Amino acid sequence: MALISDIHGNLQALEAVIADVRQAGVEETWCLGDLVGYGAQPNECVALTAEACDVCLAGNHDLVVLDEISIDRFSPHAATSALWTRERISDATAEFLAGLEPSTEADEIGLYHASPHDPIWEYVLSTTEAERCFNEMSPALGAVGHSHMALHCSRQDGERVVMKPAPQGAEQDLSQGRWLINPGAVGQPRDGDWRAAWLLLDLAAGTAAWRRVEYPIDEAARAIEDAGLPSVLSERLFVGQ
Repeated sequence: MALISDIHGNLQALEAVIADVRQAGVEETWCLGDLVGYGAQPNECVALTAEACDVCLAGNHDLVVLDEISIDRFSPHAATSALWTRERISDATAEFLAGLEPSTEADEIGLYHASPHDPIWEYVLSTTEAERCFNEMSPALGAVGHSHMALHCSRQDGERVVMKPAPQGAEQDLSQGRWLINPGAVGQPRDGDWRAAWLLLDLAAGTAAWRRVEYPIDEAARAIEDAGLPSVLSERLFVGQ
């Protein structure tokens, strides 16, 4: 299966990822949330996600445009884009987002937009946070988004939690111990690599492989600027921050 997250209204990045996923022959695609926010094409991204994804979670940016969580915790630029998006989403987009939850657990894998501890807000960016997640997560394997960072965390029996970045081409055996994996961001990576990220996951084999895809970034940036959104939201795409 393919794991994607943090699309953020970047249609050009999403289209490139979906094309790469389909070329890989993946049977199912699961999205960890944040379909909208920051980017200028929220309706198009939600429509494509609804078509291409078999499972989809709600992220904090999805929930705030529905006014289900407070905008007070958002940064100024995030709040500006959320209000812009709230005014422009279609009824179909709002209906789809309203049907999503921020987490779900199955026997083999837990899916959380942010973390098992706090599926809406917590960033898993330290071993301390990962340790708490392992203590609260029922399955041995969990997938998170939200931080826009491609990485993996592990806890083997009797050992400390280990956290490592997962750049393009990284592969990991997940068959032993407990794991938290983050596919990275489709629409706004923050790990210094501007390319759209996704993760190829084989539950049967217990393996994960991180992928990056180039996309027409100029088009995505121009769409943000043409929409009148803050220019920093277009500029940061080019540096992956």
